[in-house]
Amino acid sequence: MLTISQLANKFRLSRSTLLYYDKIGLLKPSTRSETGYRLYSSADIEKMQKIASFRDAGLSLTYINDIVNADNTKPTEVLEQRLISLNHEISKLRQQQQYIVKLLGKDSLIRKTKTMNKEQWVNILKASGMDEKAMHNWHIEFERDLPEMHHDFLESLGCSQDEITTIRKWSIST
Repeated sequence: MLTISQLANKFRLSRSTLLYYDKIGLLKPSTRSETGYRLYSSADIEKMQKIASFRDAGLSLTYINDIVNADNTKPTEVLEQRLISLNHEISKLRQQQQYIVKLLGKDSLIRKTKTMNKEQWVNILKASGMDEKAMHNWHIEFERDLPEMHHDFLESLGCSQDEITTIRKWSIST
Protein backbone atom coordinates (compact mmCIF):
# COMPACT_ATOMS: atom_id res chain seq x y z
CA MET A 1 0.00 0.00 0.00
CA LEU A 2 1.19 3.48 -0.86
CA THR A 3 0.18 6.76 0.69
CA ILE A 4 -0.95 9.61 -1.52
CA SER A 5 2.49 11.25 -1.26
CA GLN A 6 4.26 8.03 -2.22
CA LEU A 7 1.95 7.51 -5.20
CA ALA A 8 2.40 11.13 -6.26
CA ASN A 9 6.19 10.74 -6.12
CA LYS A 10 6.10 7.46 -8.01
CA PHE A 11 4.21 9.07 -10.91
CA ARG A 12 5.75 12.54 -10.59
CA LEU A 13 2.40 14.14 -9.88
CA SER A 14 1.36 16.64 -7.30
CA ARG A 15 -0.62 15.53 -4.29
CA SER A 16 -3.38 17.92 -5.37
CA THR A 17 -3.64 16.13 -8.73
CA LEU A 18 -4.35 12.86 -6.95
CA LEU A 19 -6.85 14.58 -4.68
CA TYR A 20 -8.56 15.89 -7.81
CA TYR A 21 -8.57 12.40 -9.36
CA ASP A 22 -10.25 11.14 -6.18
CA LYS A 23 -12.79 13.97 -6.27
CA ILE A 24 -13.84 13.26 -9.88
CA GLY A 25 -13.87 9.50 -9.32
CA LEU A 26 -10.99 8.76 -11.64
CA LEU A 27 -8.76 7.14 -9.03
CA LYS A 28 -10.12 6.50 -5.58
CA PRO A 29 -7.89 4.96 -2.91
CA SER A 30 -8.73 1.39 -1.97
CA THR A 31 -8.80 2.18 1.69
CA ARG A 32 -7.86 4.65 4.37
CA SER A 33 -5.58 4.20 7.32
CA GLU A 34 -6.84 4.44 10.89
CA THR A 35 -5.74 8.06 10.86
CA GLY A 36 -7.65 8.78 7.62
CA TYR A 37 -4.75 8.74 5.16
CA ARG A 38 -5.58 7.56 1.65
CA LEU A 39 -3.93 4.24 0.85
CA TYR A 40 -3.47 2.89 -2.66
CA SER A 41 -3.23 -0.83 -3.43
CA SER A 42 -1.28 -2.55 -6.19
CA ALA A 43 -4.50 -2.54 -8.28
CA ASP A 44 -4.74 1.24 -7.74
CA ILE A 45 -1.11 1.62 -8.82
CA GLU A 46 -1.86 -0.41 -11.97
CA LYS A 47 -4.85 1.80 -12.68
CA MET A 48 -2.70 4.90 -12.17
CA GLN A 49 -0.21 3.49 -14.68
CA LYS A 50 -3.02 3.23 -17.25
CA ILE A 51 -4.17 6.75 -16.44
CA ALA A 52 -0.61 8.04 -16.89
CA SER A 53 -0.28 6.26 -20.24
CA PHE A 54 -3.53 7.70 -21.53
CA ARG A 55 -2.53 11.18 -20.31
CA ASP A 56 0.78 10.83 -22.17
CA ALA A 57 -1.29 10.06 -25.30
CA GLY A 58 -3.05 13.39 -24.81
CA LEU A 59 -6.46 12.07 -23.81
CA SER A 60 -8.70 14.25 -21.68
CA LEU A 61 -9.55 13.17 -18.15
CA THR A 62 -13.15 12.64 -19.28
CA TYR A 63 -12.05 10.09 -21.90
CA ILE A 64 -9.61 8.49 -19.49
CA ASN A 65 -12.35 8.17 -16.88
CA ASP A 66 -14.63 6.55 -19.47
CA ILE A 67 -11.93 4.06 -20.41
CA VAL A 68 -10.73 3.03 -16.95
CA ASN A 69 -14.05 3.18 -15.10
CA ALA A 70 -16.63 2.09 -17.68
CA ASP A 71 -17.04 -1.37 -19.12
CA ASN A 72 -18.44 -0.27 -22.47
CA THR A 73 -15.72 2.19 -23.60
CA LYS A 74 -12.98 0.55 -25.64
CA PRO A 75 -9.56 2.21 -25.46
CA THR A 76 -8.92 1.34 -29.11
CA GLU A 77 -11.81 3.46 -30.34
CA VAL A 78 -10.82 6.44 -28.21
CA LEU A 79 -7.14 6.15 -29.19
CA GLU A 80 -8.01 5.88 -32.88
CA GLN A 81 -10.11 9.04 -32.59
CA ARG A 82 -7.20 10.77 -30.83
CA LEU A 83 -4.85 9.69 -33.61
CA ILE A 84 -7.20 11.07 -36.27
CA SER A 85 -7.45 14.31 -34.31
CA LEU A 86 -3.65 14.55 -34.00
CA ASN A 87 -3.22 13.95 -37.73
CA HIS A 88 -5.67 16.76 -38.44
CA GLU A 89 -3.89 19.09 -36.01
CA ILE A 90 -0.49 18.26 -37.53
CA SER A 91 -1.84 18.95 -41.00
CA LYS A 92 -3.18 22.33 -39.91
CA LEU A 93 0.12 23.17 -38.21
CA ARG A 94 2.07 22.26 -41.37
CA GLN A 95 -0.14 24.57 -43.41
CA GLN A 96 0.37 27.37 -40.90
CA GLN A 97 4.11 26.76 -40.94
CA GLN A 98 4.24 26.99 -44.74
CA TYR A 99 2.08 30.11 -44.67
CA ILE A 100 4.35 31.83 -42.13
CA VAL A 101 7.41 31.04 -44.24
CA LYS A 102 5.65 32.58 -47.27
CA LEU A 103 4.64 35.66 -45.27
CA LEU A 104 8.21 36.15 -44.08
CA GLY A 105 9.52 35.64 -47.59
CA LYS A 106 12.89 34.51 -46.36
CA ASP A 107 14.31 31.47 -48.11
CA SER A 108 17.08 31.22 -45.52
CA LEU A 109 14.45 30.69 -42.83
CA ILE A 110 13.37 27.43 -44.46
CA ARG A 111 16.73 25.95 -43.49
CA LYS A 112 16.04 26.75 -39.83
CA THR A 113 12.55 25.25 -39.80
CA LYS A 114 11.63 21.63 -40.18
CA THR A 115 9.99 22.21 -43.53
CA MET A 116 10.81 21.38 -47.09
CA ASN A 117 9.05 22.76 -50.10
CA LYS A 118 8.14 20.96 -53.30
CA GLU A 119 11.02 22.45 -55.29
CA GLN A 120 13.60 21.34 -52.72
CA TRP A 121 12.18 17.81 -52.70
CA VAL A 122 12.16 17.55 -56.50
CA ASN A 123 15.77 18.84 -56.61
CA ILE A 124 16.84 16.17 -54.10
CA LEU A 125 15.14 13.44 -56.15
CA LYS A 126 16.76 14.70 -59.36
CA ALA A 127 20.18 14.98 -57.71
CA SER A 128 19.86 11.37 -56.58
CA GLY A 129 19.38 10.33 -60.21
CA MET A 130 15.61 10.09 -60.53
CA ASP A 131 14.03 11.18 -63.79
CA GLU A 132 10.35 12.14 -64.30
CA LYS A 133 9.30 8.49 -64.84
CA ALA A 134 11.04 7.34 -61.66
CA MET A 135 9.44 10.17 -59.65
CA HIS A 136 6.05 9.23 -61.07
CA ASN A 137 6.65 5.61 -60.03
CA TRP A 138 7.65 6.84 -56.59
CA HIS A 139 4.28 8.61 -56.25
CA ILE A 140 2.43 5.53 -57.52
CA GLU A 141 4.06 3.30 -54.90
CA PHE A 142 3.56 5.84 -52.12
CA GLU A 143 -0.13 6.24 -53.02
CA ARG A 144 -0.67 2.49 -53.30
CA ASP A 145 1.01 1.56 -50.01
CA LEU A 146 0.29 4.58 -47.80
CA PRO A 147 -2.37 6.84 -49.32
CA GLU A 148 -3.05 8.98 -46.26
CA MET A 149 0.64 9.43 -45.56
CA HIS A 150 1.17 10.34 -49.22
CA HIS A 151 -1.48 13.04 -48.83
CA ASP A 152 0.13 14.31 -45.60
CA PHE A 153 3.57 14.34 -47.21
CA LEU A 154 2.34 16.40 -50.15
CA GLU A 155 0.71 18.83 -47.71
CA SER A 156 3.99 19.08 -45.81
CA LEU A 157 5.70 20.19 -49.04
CA GLY A 158 3.23 23.05 -49.31
CA CYS A 159 1.26 21.63 -52.23
CA SER A 160 -2.22 23.08 -52.66
CA GLN A 161 -5.25 20.83 -52.23
CA ASP A 162 -5.89 21.00 -55.99
CA GLU A 163 -2.33 19.93 -56.72
CA ILE A 164 -2.53 17.12 -54.16
CA THR A 165 -5.77 15.89 -55.74
CA THR A 166 -4.17 15.95 -59.20
CA ILE A 167 -1.03 14.09 -58.06
CA ARG A 168 -3.04 11.47 -56.21
CA LYS A 169 -5.36 10.94 -59.20
CA TRP A 170 -2.54 10.34 -61.66
CA SER A 171 -0.81 8.14 -59.08
CA ILE A 172 -3.88 5.89 -58.97
CA SER A 173 -4.82 5.93 -62.64
CA THR A 174 -1.48 4.64 -63.90
